[in-house]
Amino acid sequence: MQRRHFHALAGAGLLAAAQLGLPGLAQAQDSGTLRVWVGFPPGGSVDTVARIVAEKMRGTLNQNVIVENKPGAGGRLALGELRRIAPDGNTIILAPSGALVISPYLYPNVGYDPIKDFSPIARATVFDFAVTAGPGAPQGKLKDVLDWMKANPAKASYGTSGAGTVPHFAGLLIGQATGIPLTHVAYRGGAPAAQDLLGGQIPLMVDTASETIEHHRAGRLRILAVTGEQRSAALPEVPTLKEQGIPLAADAFFAYFGPAGMNPQAADRISKAVAVALADPGIQEKIRGYGLVPSHAGPAETGAMVVEHLKRWEAPVKASGFKPE
Repeated sequence: MQRRHFHALAGAGLLAAAQLGLPGLAQAQDSGTLRVWVGFPPGGSVDTVARIVAEKMRGTLNQNVIVENKPGAGGRLALGELRRIAPDGNTIILAPSGALVISPYLYPNVGYDPIKDFSPIARATVFDFAVTAGPGAPQGKLKDVLDWMKANPAKASYGTSGAGTVPHFAGLLIGQATGIPLTHVAYRGGAPAAQDLLGGQIPLMVDTASETIEHHRAGRLRILAVTGEQRSAALPEVPTLKEQGIPLAADAFFAYFGPAGMNPQAADRISKAVAVALADPGIQEKIRGYGLVPSHAGPAETGAMVVEHLKRWEAPVKASGFKPE
């Protein structure tokens, strides 16, 4: 799988609201609250990015912006609820790509169509994933951990932020590529998965680096590999899967969506506010610190990216033979 060459927003210089046409949009905005849903518990990577960006958006949009957590089913419950509300521009979601580009292949009754039921607003980040070992795994490199799992199949498990997510399938493909059946343990978000990894309940975790990078830096956990085509700028010491003989690469993105039928001007207004936030050097530093890459794209490009990733993941997901319970 070829990794896209994503462009991060240039860090030099703030994008002034006036340059993006935001003053008029801000003046036209009513005093209502913009609600940003997150389909995961507080503390995870999606939630963290949503809150960092929302803080900046409040000033740019001249209105209250709050983040609401609606966890469950790997983000699918929140998306299913979003499609049923009025497209008035007052409620949007920040969603990981997996819930949009993988879940529809797994769940015949997923409850939404990723193309027809949502209005793309803005891409916020692009990223690959970290393969992290906890105290329940032996010391050594990824190969050592996988060899141990092969010799101890009852302990060959890995956790992720939810079933049907990109990390779920990245882990499944690692098992297939190495000939080691790995049991997937789905959590209601990355934060609880990381807690169980720290506690030794699971030996391995595959998810965004933001979930484990601080523990890795503190020596409590060990990130053994990243899933990108190249090493992560946030983890330059960590080799890729391909460097370790596993022919696999996987990446994903976070993006904002509204219900289908959302006013294009409202979507564009929010997208521009996201762009202003992501152009802030302080916000860029925070997001990069979690192993994510701030990368804005507008409504049209975000929608095209969903279509592209749907095509990219169709064959691997169907070939995996995975059937959700």
